[in-house]
Amino acid sequence: MQRYLSIIDRLTKKEVLEKVYKPNYLHFLYGQGWFGTYIASIALFFIRLPLFSYFYGLLQKRKSTRKKIAPFIEEFSLNKEEFEKNIEDFSSFDDFFIRKLKQSYRPFTKESDKAILPCDGRYLVYENFHKAQGLYIKGKKFSLQDFVQSKQLKNQYHEGTIIIARLAPCDYHRIHFPFDTVPSESKKISGYLYSVNPIAIKQNINIFCQNKRVMTTLFSEVFGEVLFIEVGATNVGSIHQTFTPNNSYNKGEEKGYFSFGGSSVVMLFEKGRIKPMRDLLDNSLRNKETLCHFGQELGKAHY
Repeated sequence: MQRYLSIIDRLTKKEVLEKVYKPNYLHFLYGQGWFGTYIASIALFFIRLPLFSYFYGLLQKRKSTRKKIAPFIEEFSLNKEEFEKNIEDFSSFDDFFIRKLKQSYRPFTKESDKAILPCDGRYLVYENFHKAQGLYIKGKKFSLQDFVQSKQLKNQYHEGTIIIARLAPCDYHRIHFPFDTVPSESKKISGYLYSVNPIAIKQNINIFCQNKRVMTTLFSEVFGEVLFIEVGATNVGSIHQTFTPNNSYNKGEEKGYFSFGGSSVVMLFEKGRIKPMRDLLDNSLRNKETLCHFGQELGKAHY
C-alpha cells in the first residue's frame, strides 16, 4: 500500500516522503487488481459527482468538526505559528482549512520582472508544453485543447510554459496573483471531481480535463496573457474567487481559495514569456514534484 510519495523539498533541496491523505481510500478507487473491481467503479461514479463533494464540504462546516483540527495539525506536522488565528478560534474544520497565514511567513520579491508561485503545493514545471514528456501517462498525453476547451487558446499556449501545482489537504489553500496584473472575468467549466492525487493521475492523465475548473486570463505588461486555472477535486466544496474582474492587482494579493479538499492550480504562459527557475525544471524532468510555498520565485520574464 503506497502511503508516501517521493517529492523534492525546495527549501532543503532533498528528496522527502510526503504522507498521503487517506491512502486506503485512494487505492480502493484508483488502484489496480482487487481495487479495480466493479464495486469500486460504482463508488467512484457517485463520489466524482460535485453534489457528493458539496455535501461533504457542508459537513466540514459543522462546529463539532473543530475536534479534528488539533489531531490533523499533529499528524501533518503543521506550523501553528504561521496561522493568523489561534486554534481555539477556528469555528469548524473548514474554517481551519481556508485559514489565512501571517504575511511574514510567506515573503516574496517585489521585482516586477520576477513571477512568484501563487500557492503552497507540489509543483511540476515544463518550459515547453509541446515537448513535455512528463505529461504522458501510459502513452496518453494530457490534452490541452480538452483542458481549455478552445482551439484558439490551445494554439496560443501549446508551445508555452505550463505550471501545475497540486495542493494536498494539509496545505494552505488560498491562492494569490503571481505578478502585477489585471484579471479578466472568470469562466467556469463544468465537470466531475476526481482526485488529483498522483495515485489517481497515474491511472488517467486527463482527469484535469474532466474535473470542474475555473479559468481566468491574467493580463500583464511583463508576462503577457497568462491562463490561470483552478481545478477542483474530490471533496472540494467550492472554488471561491475573491477578486474583482478588470481591476488592477499587485503581486501577492489574494485571488481566491478552495474550500475543503485537495485541488490543483494550472498556469499557462505564452511561448518565450517566462524563464522558469532551473530547480523546478530539473526536478520536473525527473518526474519529481517540488514542494514549494506561496511567494517563492517561479521565474523571470523572458523578453
